[in-house]
Amino acid sequence: MNIENLLVYSPVQWQLVAHVLVLGFAAQAAGFVYFITTMKEISPKYRTASILGSIVMVSAFLLLYAQSQSWQTSFLYQEGVFVLGEGIFSNGFRYLNWLIDVPLLLLQLVIILGLAAAAARRLGTLFVGSGVAMIALGYVGQFYETSNLTNLWIWGAASTVFYLILLYLAWKEIGKALPRMPESAAGTLKLIRWIFVVFWTFYPIAYIIPAVLPTADGVVIRQFVFTIADIVAKVIYGVLITKVAVDLSKAEGYQPS
Repeated sequence: MNIENLLVYSPVQWQLVAHVLVLGFAAQAAGFVYFITTMKEISPKYRTASILGSIVMVSAFLLLYAQSQSWQTSFLYQEGVFVLGEGIFSNGFRYLNWLIDVPLLLLQLVIILGLAAAAARRLGTLFVGSGVAMIALGYVGQFYETSNLTNLWIWGAASTVFYLILLYLAWKEIGKALPRMPESAAGTLKLIRWIFVVFWTFYPIAYIIPAVLPTADGVVIRQFVFTIADIVAKVIYGVLITKVAVDLSKAEGYQPS
């Protein structure tokens, strides 16, 4: 049982969560349209990155739309507040969605780094393995947020180990790629590197909120943090990946038909 189901919400608190969840799935829909319409500007060598980005957008849209509907149907308005009705709101579905999205997001980066085949396979394997471990451990941990905070911290710490591995790999590999990139692509890659450092850190922060702020305001903050992270780490990240792919395509002489 996630903590969202154990609290009572004022109309403002309930609506803030409802609105930010709508913003989340609307942003993913916009990202999907962008990736589809810009795909023709990217050479076949890098186009798979846009295809993966489009899959991420569809996956995230469906999850956040379902989350939005669940929030609106799980709570009833009674005597001036929102209380849990017959449904249950679960953040666990987010983790199952991230099991799809995180490997694809990391593989997008592998594609635009332009590594040799063997190096790309090695990095892709490390990325996917660490990403899946990070999400799976967090998924188990979130089940303890209302029953055993010690286990919440333990599973969260184990998940964070793999998160730090991902940060290290992404920072190092992007740094190694910068000297061989056109100037515009290199500048964008530096922004992507900071998205990993800053906005991917939003997820462990949201994970641990039930232990440090187990209130209705904490839930509002948590859903805002989760959704902002999803928008930046998927949509904005994907837009930047696309920009790098376009810049590399132009630098290599690709002309859209």
